[in-house]
Amino acid sequence: MQPTAKKEAQQAGDKARDAGHSASDAASHLGQAASHAGQAVSGAVSGAASQAAQAVSGAASNVGRKAEEWTSAAGNRVESMGSSVRDMGPDSGMLGKANTAVADGLERAGEYLQDKNLSGMMGDVTDLIKRNPIPALILGLGVGYLVGRSMRS
Repeated sequence: MQPTAKKEAQQAGDKARDAGHSASDAASHLGQAASHAGQAVSGAVSGAASQAAQAVSGAASNVGRKAEEWTSAAGNRVESMGSSVRDMGPDSGMLGKANTAVADGLERAGEYLQDKNLSGMMGDVTDLIKRNPIPALILGLGVGYLVGRSMRS
């Protein structure tokens, strides 16, 4: 081989080696960019999931608060209805006693709704079922049967 051809071959080899290093560097930079992009996407998804969880939690809290307010308002109305029944009904005799009993029951029920709200009533029902499991089971089966029968027809 002649010295110029040898020199040209060596220069071509050097250029090819430099091109290979440049391609390797470019691939490394591309890999780093992809890694950064993946981290950015992961962070964005995590942030969006966190915001969605906070929104759901806030909505659930709002629904619970509204349910408590509605229960209290219903208790107020029932108590008011008891007072109205007492005022409009007879005061004496057998009808007077019945009127007083109904009015007392409505007023007590209204006070209970106002005092306990929904969460307190759930606790009372749970305690009642724990104290009387067999009657609660029988009642649940009976209600389930009646609901199933009404859905069929």
